[in-house]
Amino acid sequence: MKPLVCTLRYALLVALAAGFAAAPTPRALAQSATPSAQHSAAPGILDRTQSATIMPSSVFYAGQSAPTQGRNSAGIRFPGGRIAIMAMVDTSGYSSAVAQRYQAYLLTELPLIFGSQTLAPGAYGFGFVAGNRVLVMNIAGDEVAHTSSTRDDQLHRPTPLQILPDPSNPNAYRLYLGRDYITLAASGTPPKANK
Repeated sequence: MKPLVCTLRYALLVALAAGFAAAPTPRALAQSATPSAQHSAAPGILDRTQSATIMPSSVFYAGQSAPTQGRNSAGIRFPGGRIAIMAMVDTSGYSSAVAQRYQAYLLTELPLIFGSQTLAPGAYGFGFVAGNRVLVMNIAGDEVAHTSSTRDDQLHRPTPLQILPDPSNPNAYRLYLGRDYITLAASGTPPKANK
């Protein structure tokens, strides 16, 4: 019985070594990527499927964890590969005062012009509130910025959260919550002011 065990171990080691030798290198994988995989790394808007794969399924904010809504998420891949992604959150575990201000979560890898404010890379909660205002809070729940939103009554298909190109600036985007939006851009390519 002992020779059989040694033979099986030897066969297993040979199979593993052959598998490692035949495995493609990361460079070979990158060079042989399909056109759709290469296209997904291009700058532009990330749809809800793409952003939901990047956004964590739950996020920390103000001492609690809240699930994100992948179906209501979007993002932007900027030139250079840096990403900003946003998702609506389920705030059912929060007080009504927090839930009114905290509607969505933002993760950004680069300085981001968010309306009229510039946000450092990081994680933020934000919400579109009464008076055409957008509040941005750090993960402790403290307000770090606010800006004005614009209503777009011409938007054909409003959804809870979406990002669309800004027709007035090729380097900017519009972040919509329903029909209200703010402009987004990488810092260094300022968007035109919201009307």
